[in-house]
Amino acid sequence: MNAMHRQEIDSAERTYASPAWPAPAREKVAMCTKGATDERIFARMARTAILCLLALAGFPLMTRAQAPVFVITPVASTVKFNVKASVAIDGTFDKWNATLTFTSPDVSTGVLDIEIQAASVDTGSGMKDGKLKGKDFFDVKNNPVIRFLSKKIVQSGPTTFDVQGDFTIRGVTKPETLTLAVTGAGTGSGTIKGTMAFDRKDYGMNSGIPFIKIADRVEVTVDLTAKRVSGPPVTLTQ
Repeated sequence: MNAMHRQEIDSAERTYASPAWPAPAREKVAMCTKGATDERIFARMARTAILCLLALAGFPLMTRAQAPVFVITPVASTVKFNVKASVAIDGTFDKWNATLTFTSPDVSTGVLDIEIQAASVDTGSGMKDGKLKGKDFFDVKNNPVIRFLSKKIVQSGPTTFDVQGDFTIRGVTKPETLTLAVTGAGTGSGTIKGTMAFDRKDYGMNSGIPFIKIADRVEVTVDLTAKRVSGPPVTLTQ
């Protein structure tokens, strides 16, 4: 509604509100001017709503732009394990996925999530693979996923980190620490290498393999290739 239109309505209200006009005429004019007023209020509310929506829509976009976004490439990465035994037991997992996410450039806001398909274990021996997949060890039929989900990242040196998280295997979850070292910090791409050790009996893997003496300690090593695809670099303590 422009200023001229508003002036015309105000003039009509003053003129036809006079007692000299019959009541039906005054009521009709009042209805018309009320409609015009309601139209003005609605327009103002619509403008306010649009501004609020634009502000809300822009906020998450701005937040995402301020956080580093990384992609981990499985093709150039590995997840391995080894156990000391009378006969070497070590292998890899062929199917897994890992993500590294941040809510800000502060490294402590990072979350590392590694999900492994237990049935993809490969020791190079069909007999060993079959035993590890069975109910005495990974129990892949009932617990197909092995997972490490970080809960806290603490920088322990210029390029080293202690990553505390929940480790789940055989459906049992316990806190463990993954010790990492990174290369290429601040360059946009690099590697994340680390080791986590756990006691297999803490997770119900109490049996052995016939004729093979197996230690209780299991080491898992990760070698991940990561690339920052958007956002600023992660801020590290020098």
